[in-house]
Amino acid sequence: MTLVTVLAGVLIVVGLVGIVVPVLPGPLLVLAGIAVWAVPRGDAVGWTVLGVATAILTIGAVAKYLLPGRRLRDSGVPGRTIAAGAVLGVIGFFVVPVVGLFIGFVLGVYLAELARLDDRRAAWPSARRALGAVGWSILIELAAALLATAVWIVGLVVG
Repeated sequence: MTLVTVLAGVLIVVGLVGIVVPVLPGPLLVLAGIAVWAVPRGDAVGWTVLGVATAILTIGAVAKYLLPGRRLRDSGVPGRTIAAGAVLGVIGFFVVPVVGLFIGFVLGVYLAELARLDDRRAAWPSARRALGAVGWSILIELAAALLATAVWIVGLVVG
């Protein structure tokens, strides 16, 4: 096992942890780890693994935003409520490290629904659905990163 392979593995593991504990850009670190391994090789296996991993992570990034958002809209949460959640999520990202994005998103959804419905109990189901959407988003991103990691492991074995 070469130093490059170990460095790639460390980047991938840190990226996977960064998805679950959103401090670091997890998928980017996973892709960077795979690229650190693939580019110096310069062979068909390396480039194929990098291409497949890039495609998987790209599809995961798109699905991470589309699928949970669609589920929120289908459950009756209005678009402006989702937008309020997104705005407070971005603010929360800078105010509370690590979990601020998720806390801000759920709080934004709850506050927007509270303002719209003027009833605490009626606003809570939307906030609960927002929590579910955040969970699905993390799971989708993690699944894509794990699949890309599996492609890299196959590349290690084949190459």
